Amino acid sequence: MKQKTIGLLGGCSNVATAEYYRFLNEAVNTRLGGWEIAETLIAGMNFGNIEAFVRTGDWDGLGRYMKTKIDGLVAGGADVILCVSNTLHKPLEDLMDRGGVPMIHIADPTGVAMSAAGLSKVAIFGTKPVMEMSYLKDQFQHRFEVQAIAPTEEEQCDIDQIIFDELVKNKLKDTSKARYLEIADRMRREEDAEGLILGCTEIFLLIDQDDRPDFPMFNTARLHCEAAVDFALS
Repeated sequence: MKQKTIGLLGGCSNVATAEYYRFLNEAVNTRLGGWEIAETLIAGMNFGNIEAFVRTGDWDGLGRYMKTKIDGLVAGGADVILCVSNTLHKPLEDLMDRGGVPMIHIADPTGVAMSAAGLSKVAIFGTKPVMEMSYLKDQFQHRFEVQAIAPTEEEQCDIDQIIFDELVKNKLKDTSKARYLEIADRMRREEDAEGLILGCTEIFLLIDQDDRPDFPMFNTARLHCEAAVDFALS
């Protein structure tokens, strides 16, 4: 059975990359049945390099590093490319404009889901760049008319620290879960947030929809993978 090959720009983090691989294969098998799974290529980056580039704000260096891996995916025959990190989408769009292979932007499937739910103002959790900078917020606003609002500076520091010190190492702590939910509850109560973007691809491992059934949460990783499977099987 012919499928398009999904290229994963991974390693950012290895935990998220493993979950992407699982999501992709589960989605294909759910649709096709039998023993069918996704056709994939994975280019795994060293998260130590990623962390250093992000912490120092060296987006040009990060872009050059990512380009070597993208080139490998293109040369290997990828028909579409996914980057398994919200944070790394800052340099990615310009790189893919020159790559000759389509990219599915991580914000787009989430934007579609939020629009379908009729939401116009949502909270966004992620790394500091995701929460501070505008590259994802602008995508949600301009393409889907959804305003993504960030937590306070103190809350951003807590969210970011938990991601880098715990989630990317697959450490899941009850105290960290409680802190995330505390912030989400405050933004819902005080800032009229109608939902929450899990804007880091490990966050769903810590909190998910079951924790707040009446407060929509958008798992960017799963939505991204579902869109990729739509493309691969089209």
